[in-house]
Amino acid sequence: MEKLISGVINFQEEEFLKHREIFEKLKDFQSPHTLFIGCSDSRVVPTLITNSKPGDLFIIRNIANVVPKYRDSNEVLATTSAIEYAVEVLGVETIVVCGHSNCGGCKAARNPEILNHLPHVQKWVSELKPVEDLVKKLMSDMNSTDDAQEEWLFEQANVVYQMQNLLTYHYIAEKYKKGKLHILGWYYIIETGEVYSYNPLKLTFEKIQ
Repeated sequence: MEKLISGVINFQEEEFLKHREIFEKLKDFQSPHTLFIGCSDSRVVPTLITNSKPGDLFIIRNIANVVPKYRDSNEVLATTSAIEYAVEVLGVETIVVCGHSNCGGCKAARNPEILNHLPHVQKWVSELKPVEDLVKKLMSDMNSTDDAQEEWLFEQANVVYQMQNLLTYHYIAEKYKKGKLHILGWYYIIETGEVYSYNPLKLTFEKIQ
């Protein structure tokens, strides 16, 4: 708790003052250019990775950067409603789906038995079952049992799968087809700071440099 309080004091006395003019402009509205969908993992910091200022990013974070397929429902849909708001109200120009190395959510999806005592998390990562099936097939085709390779492949395939899920949202698909909305898939490596972007033409991730 003391770290949080000292952090707030530091923000007010130093960091806020650096961005005072920006915050004054943002007091009545926001106009972010990008919707950033990332993992809740504490090691993934969207504003730090992108060197963004306050007001630049509208951020959605959840376990394993999941984008649920669009569906009409009477349930409370947190991620779906945030996506809807970002695209339909804020009019973001770009959506980034960012996965990362050593993702605990992806690891849990590959080994769901470790979540028997966490029913809500277990149900959430069950959204990644299609990714698991695809990766198992790819590993079989490569005749590989390398766990590190499977982990890397799963994390990247998950990014692509979530990008595809975005297109199940009719208002996203419409804007995307008209070139009014860009969809990017990123893979962030924690220990090196490298970010790789998915190239849909080459079906591979390429380092941003």
